[in-house]
Amino acid sequence: MVLLSSSRVRSMSYAIREVVEHARILERQGHRIIKLNIGDPIMFDFKTPDHINQALIRAIEEGRSGYSDSEGIPELREAVSRKEKRDGVDVDPQDVVATTGVTEGLEMVLAATLDESAEALVPGPSYPAYVQYTKLFGANPVAYRTIESEGWRPDIDDVRRKISPRTRTMIICSPNNPTGAVHSRSDMKALMDIAGENDIFVISDEIYDKICFDGEAASPASVNKDVPTVVLNGMSKVYLAPGWRVGYVAFRDPSGAISDIKEGLLKQARARLCANTVAQYGLAAALDGPDDHIKDMVRRLRPRRDLVARRINEMDGLSVTRPSGSFYMFPRIHPSLGMDDEKFVLNVLENCHVLLVHGSGFHEEHGKGHFRLVFLPPEGMLDEALSRLESYLKSVTG
Repeated sequence: MVLLSSSRVRSMSYAIREVVEHARILERQGHRIIKLNIGDPIMFDFKTPDHINQALIRAIEEGRSGYSDSEGIPELREAVSRKEKRDGVDVDPQDVVATTGVTEGLEMVLAATLDESAEALVPGPSYPAYVQYTKLFGANPVAYRTIESEGWRPDIDDVRRKISPRTRTMIICSPNNPTGAVHSRSDMKALMDIAGENDIFVISDEIYDKICFDGEAASPASVNKDVPTVVLNGMSKVYLAPGWRVGYVAFRDPSGAISDIKEGLLKQARARLCANTVAQYGLAAALDGPDDHIKDMVRRLRPRRDLVARRINEMDGLSVTRPSGSFYMFPRIHPSLGMDDEKFVLNVLENCHVLLVHGSGFHEEHGKGHFRLVFLPPEGMLDEALSRLESYLKSVTG
């Protein structure tokens, strides 16, 4: 007898990690793969800051390895409140919940929000989890267009068109994954105004919030203080500790409009007991501690971004909009190459031993004809990967 998985999970996919299976076959054959598929700074030349490591070590040495409250340790909830207030978002510690990374926070917020036939507005292209978790709960992810020729800014008119009576929430991610776009304050205000006019709340994924090359990223909740907003953030990117799997959800809800959704999230938090206790002490230290490593990270990433954008735009068959934040870019594959994005990525892996992610994995419509590239590696490694890619393209275009 063969037991089938549930229909809820049968169609789930996560392109960022699924492409790794193809790379492993080549690795077993002895090939060295340059992996530009996943946003993990620790894979390259970035290290978790020592004051954050020491906070976790002290927590272990002092025997604080037991369960925490389901909402999180008080020290972390207070540190989140201070951090958000510095960024212009008034959040009380009682409105903060520690999570096992941003992804768990996203899953719990969507689970508390969406019933079958409900809709969630997601950016197009979009981080795959926004779409996959929305579908998992029987709801419909509706993508609003972002405009590549204008730096992947949101198409405000398209957002208005996509609102329906079934829309429950809008997800915003700035700096963005996969495009690296940083939304202007005027675009952010327009998005928040639309949410307010239609009585929906905003989920703001701010995991890349301090990785900006041109100005700063504004939190939606700092631009419009009346629209209910759920902020997601954590350790993985800015604080260089992706494997610690700790983050937070912060509710900015002055009128109490989403208090029932908050309670729904708390019910899930209690059922799963708690997030990693000792890692919570590390995140508290990160939020309250020095930020020199962030400035250093941005300083080191800027020339890597510029190198990759310049070289891609010099290649026949590819073009890219230079990102303003995060450590991703989303190049376009010109139709003249005669292959779709998934075939392109597999061909590059097979011929160049460079691992990318196909754009349709970030949305079948808005991501197609593109690929995502991570520019975290040192310049020498990036240069090697790009030279391999350029040679392959020359062989294809003749």
